Amino acid sequence: MEVQRPPFLQKLIFALGQLGWSLASFGVANLLVYFYLPPDTGGERIFPVYIYEGAVLGIATVIGLISFGGRFFDALLDPLVAIWSDKINARIGKRRMLMALGVFPFAAFSVLVFYPPSADNLVLNTVFLFVVTLAFYFFLTVYNIPYSALIGELGHDPADRMLISTMLSVTWALGFLIGSSAYAMQDWLEHIWSPVQAFQFTLLIFAGISLVFMMLPVLFLNEKKYCLQHDTHVPAREALKAVLNHIDYRRFLLSDLMYWLALTFIQLGVGYYVTILFQFDKAQASTFLTLSFVASFVLYVPVNRWVSQFGKKRMVLIAFWVFMAIFGITFFLPELYFMRHILFYTLALASGIPLAVFGIVPNALIADLVYKHQENSGLQQSALFYAVRNFTMKTGVSLANLIFPSLLLLGKSVEAPLGVRLSTLMALLFCWVGWKIFTRLEIR
Repeated sequence: MEVQRPPFLQKLIFALGQLGWSLASFGVANLLVYFYLPPDTGGERIFPVYIYEGAVLGIATVIGLISFGGRFFDALLDPLVAIWSDKINARIGKRRMLMALGVFPFAAFSVLVFYPPSADNLVLNTVFLFVVTLAFYFFLTVYNIPYSALIGELGHDPADRMLISTMLSVTWALGFLIGSSAYAMQDWLEHIWSPVQAFQFTLLIFAGISLVFMMLPVLFLNEKKYCLQHDTHVPAREALKAVLNHIDYRRFLLSDLMYWLALTFIQLGVGYYVTILFQFDKAQASTFLTLSFVASFVLYVPVNRWVSQFGKKRMVLIAFWVFMAIFGITFFLPELYFMRHILFYTLALASGIPLAVFGIVPNALIADLVYKHQENSGLQQSALFYAVRNFTMKTGVSLANLIFPSLLLLGKSVEAPLGVRLSTLMALLFCWVGWKIFTRLEIR
């Protein structure tokens, strides 16, 4: 059967799956440190002590090590699951088969990780958290890797690739936007329940919503009719070597690593930046993130136009500079306290520029590389291209989850904000290195 270009409804069904997994992964990716190592606002603790919060070996934290271990485990799984997915031959489709296996436990573990079994047994809670975190990342990979491979396979026409990439950026941002409302929802639900119950119920709602959206492509995407796929039987080592043979792809991966390090610092740090540096209520973290993503939505159409006019490379370089400016200004917030309200809204809106650019361009760029690779080598390795990118992304997120909590040991209160401030400088450095590497890409 000849593969057809997908109609808009099929693209929409596919893109809504991204909203689901974006929301399902939000809690573990962005709220784990907040829950198990909450900011010190000077009043009553937001959450009880569930695990040891002090330094481990003088430089790390328990939550940082668990987050790093989970993410690194996830990253190691990516190429293995990708090769497995590329070799599957199932009636419903090689990608949908794995997605169906992963979707239910992925959603379940996304909330279970925030339900420590004991109120006072720190060791039991630590073991539980470690095991559940690994299980969460395993099923995230089983769903996400075949899903990512569909980007290039569904977008086998160049005109479709940019549209699919844009739609994925929108739905990812919507999932992130819903997730970022956790701070405000917790604040509102605290009128009914304790902070812990309010927070856990919020994550339970998120898990239910995410499951519905992740099921849409599993149930309704016609993979056989609209996805251009070829069976591949290349040994794992040779397949990986072939993918990494592209110098531009390797440079892209290194730059992308820096981007995800910096972005994860924002995602982990927003609750601390708002309560410690801006000295606002924690609910304002949701306001900041909402404004950022609304701004990015508004910019999606202009960014597509600018990419056509100026090229992918120039837009990414500009986005890095905007990120650097945001982190630099955030570092000086204690000295700019009199301007904090103006800066709060200015920085939130300015964040929309890099979020829009990095949300659209990388997926389109990888899809271009996939088809260039296929033309040159005759190999269809879409899943592996996206898996290696995911490996890089998750390595960056893993390192950020290890580094950020360690910086908090240097100070995470209004009176002693050194650790929180240093995190902004480190993120700025990551952006500069990413910009420098990206300048060497030989793409337009």
